Amino acid sequence: MATTIAISGKGGSGKTTLAAMIVRLLRDRQSGAVLAVDADPNSCLGLMMGVQLVSTVAEIREQARSKKPGGDTLGKGLDKVRSLEYGIQQAVTEAEGFDLLTMGRPEGPDCYCAVNNLLRKFLDELSSAYAFVVVDNEAGMEHLSRRTTNNVDLLCIVAEPTALGAITAKRIFDLAKQLPITVKRIGLIWNDKQDVRDKAADAKCEIDAGEKLGRVPYDNVVFEASVQSKTIFDIGQNNPAFSAVQEILEQILNLKTTKIT
Repeated sequence: MATTIAISGKGGSGKTTLAAMIVRLLRDRQSGAVLAVDADPNSCLGLMMGVQLVSTVAEIREQARSKKPGGDTLGKGLDKVRSLEYGIQQAVTEAEGFDLLTMGRPEGPDCYCAVNNLLRKFLDELSSAYAFVVVDNEAGMEHLSRRTTNNVDLLCIVAEPTALGAITAKRIFDLAKQLPITVKRIGLIWNDKQDVRDKAADAKCEIDAGEKLGRVPYDNVVFEASVQSKTIFDIGQNNPAFSAVQEILEQILNLKTTKIT
């Protein structure tokens, strides 16, 4: 059974960078096979990981929903199931030490219930082949709310340590409590977006948004990497932000605190 870690936060909070760091750390520890799932419609996780995606689940879903094969009703149903399953297998992009699955854009106005039911089944089967599944979500957690992702062992809410960041984190926390899936554990990670820590803002950010998992300090190397479109593998592990994420991951998974060299 895979351990599923979902990352959520508003745009610009640093959640995709955090998700990429977690995937890299799990890969480097060789703790088991890792599946990275990009469930944000902006689909930036592949870019951050240096992976060129082949196709998205959204494209597969549209193809399966609109498919009109010939033959009887049973034949149509079997054709759609096989098409969807094959499409998902083809959409999994193999990278060095991990795989990537990109969900793509949200659904259109039509009914996708039947396709989503099949998607849920195939994604559950796919996830079971991995030791870890790391999901990069949007703030609204569209794919989680539609149950096209496994039950979640840990939901990490990433937010800037500001009054606005605290409000956003609390809203995501409340939304997570209403999801029609099991979220076993919810934690909050503060992500500094500037070099100077605002202690006054810190005092205003004591909110009920799950466990306080830790804080990621501002790291100019990480910032410059994002500006220059570098990947997570271009960042050294001794950087402050990377070290902080490693400590948080060790706490989450009860891993030994030996640093990776």
